[in-house]
Amino acid sequence: MAEPLVVQIGESFIGSGPNAAHINTVLGDRVGPVGTAWTTALATPSAGHVPFMAVLKPGVPVKPATLFVTKAAPAGDEHGLMIWGPAQAGVAGGVADAVADGIIEPRLLDEGVLVVAVWVNPAADDRDEVYRNNREATRTALLNGAKGLPSAEEVLAARGELHNPFYTPSS
Repeated sequence: MAEPLVVQIGESFIGSGPNAAHINTVLGDRVGPVGTAWTTALATPSAGHVPFMAVLKPGVPVKPATLFVTKAAPAGDEHGLMIWGPAQAGVAGGVADAVADGIIEPRLLDEGVLVVAVWVNPAADDRDEVYRNNREATRTALLNGAKGLPSAEEVLAARGELHNPFYTPSS
């Protein structure tokens, strides 16, 4: 029996403006806390947040089993289509890229589960850019999780440069 995987937590923000992608990933064994969280999230949707399995195409879920969790409830039909269409396809593609690139251990294809929290801006307006950004952000978040990034040094260095796309402190 393989040793349990240390839970890998990753983050990535790719792009700018309304079509940017912000991804958080949690990868771990099916038998363990990530498996419990995966199953619980799938079985207990909340208003506006219905987790679902990411698929490469209908009937072909990506491996490891990937739970797509929205960070924002759909703000309307167009926003919902951005989430379920290009963002979901980008996440599935990014997971498959991480598998192909050796970022995800082969044993985790069947023994692991992945939770991906996905932000799609309600103002997103370019389906292809949403797809590309989510694909790259998913692969990058998984790579960051596998490498344990950011390092403590990076975190400490960033303390003096606090900002995000929605806020920059004035002092």
